Amino acid sequence: MIQSSSAAHAKSYFSQSLVKTDYYLSGQDQELSGQLQGKLAQRIDITGSVTKENFFALCDNKNPTTGQPLTPRNKDDRTVGYDLNFHCPKSVSILHGLGKDDHILTAFQEVVQQTMQDIERDAKTRVRKDGVCEERETGELLWADFTHQTARPVDGHLPDPHLHSHCFVFNATWDETEQQVKAGQFRDIKRDMPYYQARFHKRLSDRLMDMGYQIRRTDKSFEVEGVPQRVIDLFSKRTDEIGRVAKEKGITNPQELGELGARTRAKKQKGNSMAELKADWRRQVDELGPGEKGEGKRLVRFAPEKERSELLPEHCVDHALLHGFERASVLQDRRLLEAAYRHSIGHQSVTLDETTERFKADQRLIHVQDRGRTMSTTRQVLHEELQMVKLARQGQGKFKPIYVTPPELKLDGQQAEAVRHVLTTPHQVSIIRGAAGSGKTTLMREAVDWIEKAGKKVTVVAPTSEASRNVLRQEGFEQAETVAKLLADQQLQNELTGQVLWVDEAGLLGTHDMKALLELANEKNTRLILGGDTRQHASVVRGDALRILNTVGNIKTAEVSKIYRQRNEQYRSAVDDLSKGDVGKAFQTLDQMGAIQAIDPMKPNDALVNDYVAAIRQGKSALVVSPTHQQSEEVTKALREKMKASGLLGKKEFETTRLSNLNMTQAQKGDWRNLKEGQVIQFNQNRPGFKRGSVWEVARSSDKGVLIRNDLKHTQLLPMDKSGDYELYQKSRITLARGDQVRITRNGFDEGKNRLHNGQLLEVESVRKSGEIVLRNSISKAHYTLPTDFRHLTHAYCITSHASQGKTVDEVFISQPSGTFAGTDAKQFYVSVSRGRNGVHIYTDDKEQLLDYAARLGDRQSALELVRRKNRPQEYVQQHIRDGVRQNPKQKAPVKDVQKPAPAKAKDRDYEPGL
Repeated sequence: MIQSSSAAHAKSYFSQSLVKTDYYLSGQDQELSGQLQGKLAQRIDITGSVTKENFFALCDNKNPTTGQPLTPRNKDDRTVGYDLNFHCPKSVSILHGLGKDDHILTAFQEVVQQTMQDIERDAKTRVRKDGVCEERETGELLWADFTHQTARPVDGHLPDPHLHSHCFVFNATWDETEQQVKAGQFRDIKRDMPYYQARFHKRLSDRLMDMGYQIRRTDKSFEVEGVPQRVIDLFSKRTDEIGRVAKEKGITNPQELGELGARTRAKKQKGNSMAELKADWRRQVDELGPGEKGEGKRLVRFAPEKERSELLPEHCVDHALLHGFERASVLQDRRLLEAAYRHSIGHQSVTLDETTERFKADQRLIHVQDRGRTMSTTRQVLHEELQMVKLARQGQGKFKPIYVTPPELKLDGQQAEAVRHVLTTPHQVSIIRGAAGSGKTTLMREAVDWIEKAGKKVTVVAPTSEASRNVLRQEGFEQAETVAKLLADQQLQNELTGQVLWVDEAGLLGTHDMKALLELANEKNTRLILGGDTRQHASVVRGDALRILNTVGNIKTAEVSKIYRQRNEQYRSAVDDLSKGDVGKAFQTLDQMGAIQAIDPMKPNDALVNDYVAAIRQGKSALVVSPTHQQSEEVTKALREKMKASGLLGKKEFETTRLSNLNMTQAQKGDWRNLKEGQVIQFNQNRPGFKRGSVWEVARSSDKGVLIRNDLKHTQLLPMDKSGDYELYQKSRITLARGDQVRITRNGFDEGKNRLHNGQLLEVESVRKSGEIVLRNSISKAHYTLPTDFRHLTHAYCITSHASQGKTVDEVFISQPSGTFAGTDAKQFYVSVSRGRNGVHIYTDDKEQLLDYAARLGDRQSALELVRRKNRPQEYVQQHIRDGVRQNPKQKAPVKDVQKPAPAKAKDRDYEPGL
């Protein structure tokens, strides 16, 4: 969905792209006549073929029939409309392009029309009369649709087959209440494009199956069985060209990718007839030759019909809930429906309507109307949060203070106040919220010293291996462990009885682990101290637990806001403002101190690379941070080339295999359609037939099961119902040289059984002839020799802000071009900017837009906050926990983690007032 911001822009787009593309066939038999569609078109009686005259009149906000203004406001810079693009999967375009009739074209156009009617039903307008500020549903739109059958050509080639449609929706709708045509409100439609896309793909796949085609779902849509991947690759020249240019420029945003397609348009070519194009397409297929797996000479064909496992609408809803609520407590209903629809692709028997009705009737869900959207959570998620808050609150005033009179402390100011709070509080649970660089570890050391002098043992844990076994141990907490280790180790738990548990980086805990720690503290009569920063990144899994305990549970927090890390006063002031949520003021300070640099979007990495290398040459520690993995890879590539040319890396390079975690949810890993041949499985837990840490490769994946094999060629079926016990990886190649900075991406051990921590930054010292890689820690000078089969590492020149959290360097360089703005918010910006001691350097091609995105809060809403914001009474919340939680008895696949909680005892229902 691409916005057209002026009449001139829309008219140019019409002439150059919609009705007269520069790759037209002679006789114009490649494109089909555009049509004016929609209920508003019917209302003002302008249905029929699109002409230059009626399209231009609509661009000028005029009724083509009467010449009168269409909407009341007619500014030059008004939004004229939006181009909605519908693209067939490449295999469908190939089948249509080589076919002898238009059966696929007809089905495609009907599905586009149905999806546009979905969008039209959601049309809204703004209401601003008589002091009212709201939105009103209208259900009427006006659009011009244009169907094309080929892609833009790549220079030197005729265009590839590519069946697609452009629906240009004009910025107008009918307000029945005010009895006039007004500008539309398209923000919600743009937000819900993934939902409409899922419905489009589901309808199209169902229609193709009606006609006898067999479907296989892909990560983004689907393809038709019988069209080999190599044929799809053959006819993807334009996609490859855009992808190459986008990669060079670090563009990942869907809208910018669409605009990039227009900018990389090939020069005008001599027209060809459709018959000539089809002949050339067949020639290309013939020259490709037969495939490796007995595909035969005829490469495009109907695939034999397969037996399909039974899938029911409730299975699709189960999948959506398990997938969605693994990493969020609250989701818009359409995000969940999108996942449910996608899960049903390839199963004709499960219709869109049936899935939608099953979702609406699901008693596990709680729906709340919130600012024009339906937001959803589950009773299980709400129960978990209620129990977590209740456990924390019931320890209020439960303990005698460790010190009735606080001792004389070495620290002063906020740090001293935080230590006194911990030492004198009567509460079982206390929170220390410390801004980035405020010396949380320093006050932690003094507090632990005084607690131990009082005869208490302090167990220190953190959510990540890097924070616990690396950072904390280097800071003197030699027995620091991970939260996961504590929750799994009975001996460690027994040592907590009557003692103190200190959790560092507690902001990274989800509600599940936080609730488990609170239960453990309650069982062992243990004090629980939570240190962290709620403005930095939260857990990947569901729930911003520390923030919920503070804001919803009202657990008292000791604030440490004075920052010590930044040595420059202006820089420190900017970080201080970010820690308080004042992004605008911080941005202004950073701009005034020259930290924000404008870059050429055609050369987005040049300035950053030169500045980074200069800092390294001066002996400074440096780190590059970017919001997206894609941009990180592009910056890394440019940096390594510069460092090689500058002699900062060894001349001899070594290429090896690395494994990239696909970061799928349990629901995704439990769906055989997401597992591809050649991908790698590594187990996190011991299971019958599988050892923890063992590595397997996917040999075959089908609805009969996923067959995996190890290095000894032993094969077994993957236990798909235990998808939480393994991770899924994709193989790729990494080039290393002496001096390269690398990051470990999974916990493990080196040849000497020394621990390697996920997130640990190391330097390549050498690569032996045997293939063993020797790494060194530039701070501790420790050495590690990686086993030849250890594949969990990547370059560490540019990392995401999530990976940078907890790290400190002299100079931090932030690569933030507009292509990364989709991953930009206040948390990301705060964490990135606060990594440096001496300086920060931000590189962007759109300073104004960067500020807009960086000001987005980034907090995930909790189930408690969702229910409370609508002033639900206490009894209403309790009713959701007690009643209607039973699963539908017809369900054949109960959902892990979204089922009914165990019946609560009477006392467990006595929730705190106001919750």
